[in-house]
Amino acid sequence: MMDQKLHNFIENQQKLIDEELIAGIKELKIPTNLSESMKYSLEAGGKRIRPMLIQSVLNDFGKSHADALKVGAAVEMIHTYSLIHDDLPSMDDDDFRRGKPTNHKVYGEAVAILAGDALLTYSFGVLARMDNIEAELKLELISLLSETAGAEGMVGGQIMDLEGESKQLSLQELEQIHLHKTGELLRFSIEAGAILAEISQEERLILREYAVHIGLAFQIQDDILDITGTMEQLGKTAGKDVISEKSTYPSLLTLTGAQEKLQQHHDKALEALGRLSLQDDMLRRFADYIVNRAN
Repeated sequence: MMDQKLHNFIENQQKLIDEELIAGIKELKIPTNLSESMKYSLEAGGKRIRPMLIQSVLNDFGKSHADALKVGAAVEMIHTYSLIHDDLPSMDDDDFRRGKPTNHKVYGEAVAILAGDALLTYSFGVLARMDNIEAELKLELISLLSETAGAEGMVGGQIMDLEGESKQLSLQELEQIHLHKTGELLRFSIEAGAILAEISQEERLILREYAVHIGLAFQIQDDILDITGTMEQLGKTAGKDVISEKSTYPSLLTLTGAQEKLQQHHDKALEALGRLSLQDDMLRRFADYIVNRAN
């Protein structure tokens, strides 16, 4: 069960990020069908973990930043675009996402693709137009998002994932896929929080360790939930990895082995945090949440 402090933090931050996301789309002078498709996936729910990790870094270092919500909106738009494209028939071919029909099932494949494209490109505009941050730090954030979301990061991981389908991957190969496909946007969120907090390079490197381990933990728990969860819990089709004979942590390590690996990464994430002088413990609470979540 989620502790009350984390529950209150998530409830507050979700409301703020949801408002920021939709306000940005409403400002755009674009065709109604495109706007509705973009808002459909943004409003479908979601944990908003990436924006909240940005705020958690600031919180734990006793800092705040007027543009933190905008950075959070940018990374959440990137994440949402990736889900729209991931669900397409040419990719994972899913009919449901977060308990609702996927974007292409409602608006058609062409509009869904363009809605994803629009969210991707708009996210960089959001960062470029921030006005409460020094130009040097703004450029660093834009460069980091380009790196972690693009060919060297998430997109590269998606290609590795596609090429690894119906193959028996090694544990090292599987980790490389997930460090890129899932882990890189989580790393962006942690490092973006560090950039906004203007902490030292040494502290940033330690936070990067934390990001690596929670990124892998996040994916291991996803793989476990694909076996143990129901469609009602997950909001999407359960058991797809088994049906498609996809390499996952449980398929390589057994379910018990995957759970042990999950705990190892959780422990290493907390060990990294232990080397920092933090004023609060929201990052620790999020590490706990990632490994204990049910969807």
